[in-house]
Amino acid sequence: MTQQTFPALEPKWHRVSPKYAVSDLIINVVMSFFPLVGVIIVSLTNNGDVPLWLTLGLWALVVFFLVNSLFAFRRVKAIGYILREDDLLFRRGIMFERVVAVPYGRLQLVDITRGPLLRALGLSTLKFVTASAATGVQLPGLTASDAEALRDRLVELAESRRSGL
Repeated sequence: MTQQTFPALEPKWHRVSPKYAVSDLIINVVMSFFPLVGVIIVSLTNNGDVPLWLTLGLWALVVFFLVNSLFAFRRVKAIGYILREDDLLFRRGIMFERVVAVPYGRLQLVDITRGPLLRALGLSTLKFVTASAATGVQLPGLTASDAEALRDRLVELAESRRSGL
């Protein structure tokens, strides 16, 4: 697998890996599994008699997670970033789009995290820490090589911008 190098500064939206949608789907399946287990436990403790409200609640949760799963691929497609001359522009969201510009000179820490599920898929999350507490930016779903290359590039840009302050 070749390591991708990022061009100097190009005004093009970079997308995260489509495999990140698989992670989102797995989380949805796991989250819908817990209510089902709860209904089974209640059913066993009540001699097979499940209250109507619990049955309706379970079906509502199942429908919610199915609809949420249908949007997983669209949500992942909406995540992107641009390396601009003075800042990193990050966006995410379908209905409520969030666009954040993180100036390179304000970057204090660029962190890569890999949980067990993302690690199994070969993905990483890049986290940016700035002086502002409101600028908590996380860029999920990057391949491991892309995350490392982007981290190195951002650290390089941050150091050059801070030295000019």
